[in-house]
Amino acid sequence: MNLWCLFSNMAAGVPKFSWVLQGFVILGLVCVCQVATKRSFTIDYTHNTFLKDGVPFQYVAGCIHYFRVPRCYWRDRLLKILAGGPNAIQIYVPWNVHNPQPEMYNFSGENDLVAFIKMAQEIGLLVIVRAGPYICAERDFGGIPAWILRENGSVVTRTMDPGYIKPVSKWLAVLLPLLQPLLYANGGPVIMVQVENEYGSYFACDWSYLHWLRKQFVEYLGKDVVLFTVDGGRDKYLKCGKVEGIYATIDFGPENLTDRFEAQRRWEPKGPLVNSEFYCGWFDAWGESHKGKTTDIITKTLDKMLEMKANVALFMYHGGTNFGYMNGANYYDKGYKKHPPGFYPQLTSYDFDAPITEAGDVTDKYIAIRTVIAKHLKIPNVAIPLNTQKYAYGDVEMNLVTTVPGLLTMLTPAGPIKSRFPLSMEQVKQNYGFILYRHKCKVNYGSVTLSAPGIRDRGYVMVNEVPQGILIRELQTSLVVTAYKGQYLDILVENQGRINYRIMNNNRKGLIENVTLSGAIPQPWAIYPLDFDGLNYIALAEWTKTSPPWPSRSFYKEFMTPSVYLGYFNIPKHTGFPTDTFIKLDGWYKGQVFVNNFNLGRYWPEAGPQRTLYVPACILKTKPEQNVIMVLELENAPCNHDGATSSSCKVTFVDKPHLNGPYLVDPELHVGSPRLIVYMSSFIHFKYDWTWYLLLVVLVAVTILSTRRSFWRKLRIKVIGKR
Repeated sequence: MNLWCLFSNMAAGVPKFSWVLQGFVILGLVCVCQVATKRSFTIDYTHNTFLKDGVPFQYVAGCIHYFRVPRCYWRDRLLKILAGGPNAIQIYVPWNVHNPQPEMYNFSGENDLVAFIKMAQEIGLLVIVRAGPYICAERDFGGIPAWILRENGSVVTRTMDPGYIKPVSKWLAVLLPLLQPLLYANGGPVIMVQVENEYGSYFACDWSYLHWLRKQFVEYLGKDVVLFTVDGGRDKYLKCGKVEGIYATIDFGPENLTDRFEAQRRWEPKGPLVNSEFYCGWFDAWGESHKGKTTDIITKTLDKMLEMKANVALFMYHGGTNFGYMNGANYYDKGYKKHPPGFYPQLTSYDFDAPITEAGDVTDKYIAIRTVIAKHLKIPNVAIPLNTQKYAYGDVEMNLVTTVPGLLTMLTPAGPIKSRFPLSMEQVKQNYGFILYRHKCKVNYGSVTLSAPGIRDRGYVMVNEVPQGILIRELQTSLVVTAYKGQYLDILVENQGRINYRIMNNNRKGLIENVTLSGAIPQPWAIYPLDFDGLNYIALAEWTKTSPPWPSRSFYKEFMTPSVYLGYFNIPKHTGFPTDTFIKLDGWYKGQVFVNNFNLGRYWPEAGPQRTLYVPACILKTKPEQNVIMVLELENAPCNHDGATSSSCKVTFVDKPHLNGPYLVDPELHVGSPRLIVYMSSFIHFKYDWTWYLLLVVLVAVTILSTRRSFWRKLRIKVIGKR
């Protein structure tokens, strides 16, 4: 403005001042203003720092996954992140959420990525986007859509395999143009975009794939954005994860940070230090203890990193929930030294022991981290939003609707797919949940061994709805059944979540190999993809009036036919509006819970450690509408099924979560028999009969003692005397 006044005065003082010259002056001023206001976020390799608008910049980012948080709480969580001290958020983009079927894209409602990023900017937070296409995130298949396995189950993901590259190319052509206007240089909040994720931990080392990805990102986003990679803070990970032309960052928890940053320096000699995943806690798997990290060690390490001027993303700052079927799983082979081998599906809760809990509550860890950040960076002078109200709605009586086989016409309205041999979930265009395989026996088998080595992941075997036992991936792939000509052999299979880390190939679900009965291959099969999410509750309620059959019990009564239950409750008048709550399923064994057609996720209190499921207020209804609960119980319900009422046939809404409950077996005890006891305890349900406990104790004692020669020598002496 001062320059404009100066030139105006000059023009006024010179009568013959050329109007052409004035035009050039105005044009020059416009250019100067544009240069002065040009937004930029770059790397200063000379001074080892980021530059925001030309000024050195250090970030602390709070990691949050919008797809794990109900949209009604996006603003609440973002405001809490801002008040906690971070000046940015870091998010993943899950390909499988936004592209659920080929040529089908969803960026609306709960999946409105652009709205979430704009909300963060409005609140005052910068955004770091981890665009994948692979993200890990303890998400089903690491965020890769299951449908890419439909035509070929052997597709090698994260390589130049044409079966992978073709859909990735289409996906990036949709996603990256959405992000481009949101880049910081274009007026948006996005300062950095990650390419792939922890590629150095993958078995493939396909640099042609990484270079192809870099080319795609540059083509769609341009050069006015910092592209980066993330790998573990060791040379063996950075060796395959580092890509020329993309800035290499690392991730690690409260470990020896000097060693980790030295590894980054060996691969990025110049530039800012960046820990893109500083672990504030950890995720949990069914059957294991609840994980976490103490506040003291987190704050001490964070303080040291910020003192070193390192940039840090707090993973997770708010974890959220694996609603529905979207949890991932880890698979550890025998060569993996950090964990006993086996298949480990993750919990519904993704609380992560984060500074903000699964239900959005601020913790002592949050306050302690905020104090550390305030020592090094200026934090906004805003009040910390209050925690949301929680309410214990109490007990809700559950009523049997009918068995799963009895609901096939509703669960598969299009009818079954007929096939000579079993087909995988992906082959019948089903991505998640449950699928039922039915074979009508053509001969009198009698007592026969059923073998299903391709069970993925847990199969409930029935003959004319009578439970025969449970098939368990790699651990219990055969069992004895009794079947005769004309009877229906059913295998209800649960997809427990696709592997999301390290070796992720051959990730199909359902029955991926032939089933045999004493070596013979039964055929044909009727295959029912089951849609529990789309069930009509009114129709289900009417179904109960038709006197449907009760669930059958197995021979030892340890299992029942998988069945569906309904319950109803109202929001009390004195509360006036719904509040957050938690559903507790004591006495139930394993299954899925839905409230008002919203899929809350899996429950498995028999395995632990999670004992409650989070119920956000925004899915509940106020009077006069009733709230409807549907429970799919797979193994055993705490209900009488002889027509008598049962006071234990209920679920309970409580006002506090229980994520650190009992679990079946300490993982350290799995050595030599990975997870066998965890799964077998669910398989035979010891608590049904105390004699099973006694039998287990005897077997364990004999196994231990049998390894000792002295035991057998003493036994021989007692029985036949010393010779």
